[in-house]
Amino acid sequence: MNHFLDVVNWSQIWVITAVGYSVVFSALILLIFVFKFMPKVLKLQMKRKLKREGKYTEREGEEEEYIAGEVNAAIGTALSLYFSDLHDDESKIITIKRVERRYSPWSSKIYNINNVLPTRR
Repeated sequence: MNHFLDVVNWSQIWVITAVGYSVVFSALILLIFVFKFMPKVLKLQMKRKLKREGKYTEREGEEEEYIAGEVNAAIGTALSLYFSDLHDDESKIITIKRVERRYSPWSSKIYNINNVLPTRR
């Protein structure tokens, strides 16, 4: 009896596995570089745009400005609280009102009970 493991070409399986892992890890490394350098590219693009409009003057010894994580969290919380106050305050009480519905024979059980087929004798 042939077993599945005897028929499989293991060299192809290892090649496919190695190629798959290398593609995934190289994509992850590429994403790391993209996210790392994206702020620099955007800042450079903004500088070029402001220079064309004449609103930017280059200062010597200019350092990159970083905002601390705590400041970002405080700004995000303040914006969230501000935008949540724009909505009306509701009572936050859910009420379920029973609605009287029209009579529907589709949900009536009486038709199922009384509709017994006559038996033949």
